[in-house]
Amino acid sequence: MRQFEIWWANLPPPAGRRPVLLLSRNDAYQYLNKFIVAEITTTVRTISVEVKLGRREGLPSVCVANLDNIRTAARQWLDSRVGALPPSRHREVKRALGYALGWDELID
Repeated sequence: MRQFEIWWANLPPPAGRRPVLLLSRNDAYQYLNKFIVAEITTTVRTISVEVKLGRREGLPSVCVANLDNIRTAARQWLDSRVGALPPSRHREVKRALGYALGWDELID
């Protein structure tokens, strides 16, 4: 597991089984049992807190990581790796998180 990977997760209701984007720093996966993730949804609103994803990232259709919907996910909820965002797109996630949290220093 690594930051910016996409995994299928079995989240508690009402979220259920859905892909998530891993946000925790890389070394956290070695010793923590819960990680910070952003839920991925097919509800696309084209707003600043969303990062567009799709087949290029291993997902079956167009969707978004919604940084308004971040949560912790237990290790045992993570089922299988889907794909990952390339380093050239990491800034998009940081910018969306900046909007979600009102952290202007992450917004270009």
